[in-house]
Amino acid sequence: MQKRPRINNEINGLELRLLDEEGKNLGVVKTGQAIEMARDRGLDLIEISPNAAPPVARIMDLGKFLYNEKRKEKESAKSGQDFSEMKNVRIHLGTSEHDLEMKAGQASEFLKKGNRVRVELFLKGREKYLEKNFLRGRFDRILNLIAENYKILQDVKTGPRGINIVIEKIK
Repeated sequence: MQKRPRINNEINGLELRLLDEEGKNLGVVKTGQAIEMARDRGLDLIEISPNAAPPVARIMDLGKFLYNEKRKEKESAKSGQDFSEMKNVRIHLGTSEHDLEMKAGQASEFLKKGNRVRVELFLKGREKYLEKNFLRGRFDRILNLIAENYKILQDVKTGPRGINIVIEKIK
């Protein structure tokens, strides 16, 4: 959690480098005079850079400032990660060829958007104990139908509801 910047009377420096609402530099001003200027305009005096010499403060609405800071934080978090959402495509042993084509189309769309895709082969009861090569062949049926170029991130993995494989678009 980020702490809130000092505002108005919380600012304890003697002098400040002052910026107005548009970001224009008003020069170095005494703190009391800067607070009066902000009050006259019906706005707040917000300390932007407390470690600078002299500290930098800006005249603007506190709510607007906090909103812009939160938005910048979200943008930097979003751009800082190479984050891709995981999408699921579930098939069964008896899934028809037409349905496999539709599921492969879905998977292609997800890959095109940059998402990772988990293809799950849902197994019930005794199906879980079938031969691994047979089950791998069922995966290959749908993987051959996917239009996008992809790489396998996680090869066949057994889970409680069946087996799955994770694929990602080749960049």
